[in-house]
Amino acid sequence: METYQIKLDQFEGPFDLLLFFIERDELDIYDIPIAKLTEDFLAYIRDMELLNIELASEFILVAATLMHIKARMLLPRRELNEAGEPIDPRQELIDRLLEYKKYKALVATLQNMAETQSLRFNRGNAAEEQAYIAEKFNTETELEALNLYKLLQVFQKLLQQYEGRLNQPRVEMVRFSFSIEDEKKHLNHLAFKLAHQQQPLPFEQIFSDCQSRLHAIFRFLALLELIQEQLLQLQVGIGFNNFKIAAPDNETDKTPNSESGNEPEI
Repeated sequence: METYQIKLDQFEGPFDLLLFFIERDELDIYDIPIAKLTEDFLAYIRDMELLNIELASEFILVAATLMHIKARMLLPRRELNEAGEPIDPRQELIDRLLEYKKYKALVATLQNMAETQSLRFNRGNAAEEQAYIAEKFNTETELEALNLYKLLQVFQKLLQQYEGRLNQPRVEMVRFSFSIEDEKKHLNHLAFKLAHQQQPLPFEQIFSDCQSRLHAIFRFLALLELIQEQLLQLQVGIGFNNFKIAAPDNETDKTPNSESGNEPEI
């Protein structure tokens, strides 16, 4: 198996990781390719499954948010606002990323100011420095109203975050072989079988052979894409949350190797 190494505390939180992907791939933060960002993020979560659950819990929450956004974007009809304009499911995520980016820059400025002040005999004018930061970054937090005690509290928390980063442990992780494309191929064969059986499959049975929670997540995303591409149908049965998966009506005469001689291409 292919192996690689990661740093345990390389990213301070899920938004730090998202900004890393955006800057690494030079993506437009105002027009995020949510499918690629979700796959990169889930790949990182998959690597963190062997780590402490508390460390990964906030990442899993953001992963669920990304999948929810992607699912909303796959729907044929978008939600509309009061003005009748389509709502971009990514907008809330974009706003939070911009806010986090601004906060991260503010933290760096506070740290640089503290390091500069530590080299001086004169403690400087804290009120002027607070006003300068508030004006430069236009933050919603009223920094100018902070007193010296609160400012020291904030700085102490910042020092705790950076403590111990020079001696970071390393751990070797095993890369799993999950991908959305592989899961789409698996489900495409299932669609062929369902077309000939003419019998829908219970939704839960789609995930019966999944090896882990992350495997089930990749399969669910693949299922959403196939439904969007009309290669599978979602049926609602009688009762509460009674969903079934079936092949489209025009799939009966198709075979998995009718076009390429091998597996179907999606």
